Amino acid sequence: MRSTQALDSKPVRSALGKPRASLLPARRGMRSVAGHRGSFAPLRSVSETVTQAPTRKLAVYEVDPGLVAYEGHLNYRYERYEQMKVSIEKAEGSLAEFAQGYNKLGFTRENGAIVYREWAPAAQAACLIGDFNNWEGSWMNKDQWGVWSVTLPDVNGGAAIPHRSRLKIRLQDPRGGWVDRLPAMVKYATVEPGVMAAKYDGIYWDPPAQEQYKWKHPRPSKPQAVRVYEAHVGMSGEEPRISTYAEFRDNVLPRIKKAGYNTIQLMAIQEHAYYASFGYHVTNPFAVSSRSGTPEDLKSLIDEAHGMGLYVLLDVVHSHISSNVDDGLAGFDMGQSEEMNYFCTGAKGYHQMWDSRCLNYAHWETLRYLLSNLRYWMDEFKFDGFRYFGMETNVDAMVYLMLANDMVHSLVPGAITIAEDVSGMPTLCRKVGEGGVGFDMRLAMGIPDRWVSLLKHSRDEHWSMADLVNTLRYSETTMCYSESHDQALVGDQTMAFRMMGASMYDNMSALKEQSDVMIRLVTMALGGEAYLNFMGNEFGHPDWIDFPRDGNDWSHHHSRRQWSLGDSEHLLYHSLGRFDRAMMQLDDKYKFLSDPHQWVTHTDEAEQVLVFERGPLVFVLNWSPTQNHEGYEVATPTHGKWRVVLDSDSRDFGGKGCVGHDVDHFTEPTKEIFHDRMQYMRVLAPSRTIVVYANADVELPAEPVKEQIKTPDTATPAKQATSKVLGEAD
Repeated sequence: MRSTQALDSKPVRSALGKPRASLLPARRGMRSVAGHRGSFAPLRSVSETVTQAPTRKLAVYEVDPGLVAYEGHLNYRYERYEQMKVSIEKAEGSLAEFAQGYNKLGFTRENGAIVYREWAPAAQAACLIGDFNNWEGSWMNKDQWGVWSVTLPDVNGGAAIPHRSRLKIRLQDPRGGWVDRLPAMVKYATVEPGVMAAKYDGIYWDPPAQEQYKWKHPRPSKPQAVRVYEAHVGMSGEEPRISTYAEFRDNVLPRIKKAGYNTIQLMAIQEHAYYASFGYHVTNPFAVSSRSGTPEDLKSLIDEAHGMGLYVLLDVVHSHISSNVDDGLAGFDMGQSEEMNYFCTGAKGYHQMWDSRCLNYAHWETLRYLLSNLRYWMDEFKFDGFRYFGMETNVDAMVYLMLANDMVHSLVPGAITIAEDVSGMPTLCRKVGEGGVGFDMRLAMGIPDRWVSLLKHSRDEHWSMADLVNTLRYSETTMCYSESHDQALVGDQTMAFRMMGASMYDNMSALKEQSDVMIRLVTMALGGEAYLNFMGNEFGHPDWIDFPRDGNDWSHHHSRRQWSLGDSEHLLYHSLGRFDRAMMQLDDKYKFLSDPHQWVTHTDEAEQVLVFERGPLVFVLNWSPTQNHEGYEVATPTHGKWRVVLDSDSRDFGGKGCVGHDVDHFTEPTKEIFHDRMQYMRVLAPSRTIVVYANADVELPAEPVKEQIKTPDTATPAKQATSKVLGEAD
């Protein structure tokens, strides 16, 4: 097998006819997270289509000198990215132009006709079938690059294919058999309602001018600190049925705004034939899920969110594709080689854990498809960024992600991209130009896993403060959360459910003691620079999540949100929701989430007390289930008069109201350094309580908090401070 450094003898053209890279056979070897082998994408002919990038020192080595040990791999990855980008720019003009594949492939309007193009080089013959031709077929022609096309002139002044018409492409596979498939870039697909196991039909979507959605609002400004509300439209209603985009717009968006979140992450938007997959078995990446409405309905939802000042992110699935060949993209794999395929072949083309297909990120047309998919959602639906579900970790996938982040941030400079990552992979959130992968932040999946482990296997009187701090420490920009939809799937429990058990059903008086709020706030304050919550968890939604399936008699009972519980003021659900809203208001006022100053000053294992600073605030946590501490000495960063600004024990949040909010806590000087500070205050720290203090003598900054300059003489980062403090026995 040839090395990736080998040169081909001639250039190859892209599906759209422009010269591009030749694709060499893949080199195997790097193991992905999923456990199967990924491929190393071949390079195109350097001598003919790309100039070798000059060797230079990547900036990531200055950020983390420890990465020099992996210089060979990181340099190779970056050179691969640069070579692919230069190749694309030479063949297509720019990454942005390359990503307009959805305006060239699929269905387009050109010179009074509908033109349909499909890249399917393995097909021996093809025709377009649908309602418009009584499913009898309009034969297509294949060019030398494997693109099939047919031109359908307008009829009697109207389009040959009416809006909302059903259609498919019929292909003859290499063995001579015939198969019907949905167009690869179909924008809408529906299934006949009430018919068990019915197949999806592609829908020609080109509404007349009067039915097209007219945008009203511009994109909002990027939030200073991202506070994400993770939401699933289908399960967002209280009734046991699938909810619509319009219902989410009218009923849920106002709740999100009131709750204090500034960003929405929409799940299950890309069409997926299997509803219970939570949207992660995508069949049609370009299609809006028809269960909840039409593309115009989704645009209306996003526009309304923008009008409220809310960012909207798409939970995009580019890590794999549903293996459902009848309803989705997987149907274009007819057993051909990788050179003519969106997918890898053999074992590396199949994801055993998900029963899905793995994409061939090395292929030019796969890159065009995926990058065009991102641009389509940004251009047509005005999404403000993406949360990437999973991802391969081989070089091919990393190069794709570098190209994607490069393109997304160039098209929308304020865009946000988030990587779902549990590996702690270095450079994931460093800029592409530095040698990183280019994400804005990573999702800290280890944090909720640790909380679940503690709640399952350890009594809280045995929890270690040092262990909690180590769990919440981070290096690159991180989105933290205590739980998401993952922790509530069938067979598991929400955090509130774990702590309160069956009392959630019959003993939710607002006077009931609980400590869910402590976990939320310490996670938000110590775990990262952004925060995420799953829909309904802000008020401790009961039960688990279980989508309708054969095993539960197709019930929607556990795939809905019981908003009325959080609205009932006499229930603890309401108190939990109020505390969550108070956390958001605290960040609005003191901007602590975006403030890089984070310092753990005290971890008292014997008393189970944790004290730390975040931004201008001091957080005092007493995790002990039994011990109260009166007159507890807490180090402060500045002299002055400190006051309570948030208290989990407040009666407003279902607590006992032990801490006085009208009490001034004056600092006292110390003769010696006390927990890295020269002054302290005395406070009341009730059991299972978190109290936040602010210096009442310090005027809040009018401008956003600026990132501190890190020099060898200023030890401000929490990463350094935490390790230092934890090395001392307080």
